[in-house]
Amino acid sequence: MRFIRLIFVALLALVLVGVALANRGIVTLSAFPANFGQYLGGTWTIALPLFLVIFVAFAAGMLAGLVWEWMREAHFRREAKLRSAEVTRLEGEVGHLRDRHAAPRDEVLAILDEPARGARPGTNRASLPAAR
Repeated sequence: MRFIRLIFVALLALVLVGVALANRGIVTLSAFPANFGQYLGGTWTIALPLFLVIFVAFAAGMLAGLVWEWMREAHFRREAKLRSAEVTRLEGEVGHLRDRHAAPRDEVLAILDEPARGARPGTNRASLPAAR
């Protein structure tokens, strides 16, 4: 799997270098149409190589998609957090109930059950000494 990932990254790098070499021409980007920027004071333009514009636009699109999905899935994360807290609480309650109900409720029953648990194979209850 690591080798396949390495090949994928190498191919991606080759494609990106090819795009960069093919699009080295300088382009002018304007923030506003025509001469509207002069009314706001300043030129509001920048000259960049085309490949840089492509890569920045791609990165901005990926970032916008990431933020969009993060916000869209917020209610799933909140619900998972609530359910996790509820599961933790219920597991603690079940553990407490197991501890409380696993122990014998009555000492007399514990004494009566003890010989049956500790009896050796081949012995029966009649051969055990009677409890007073």
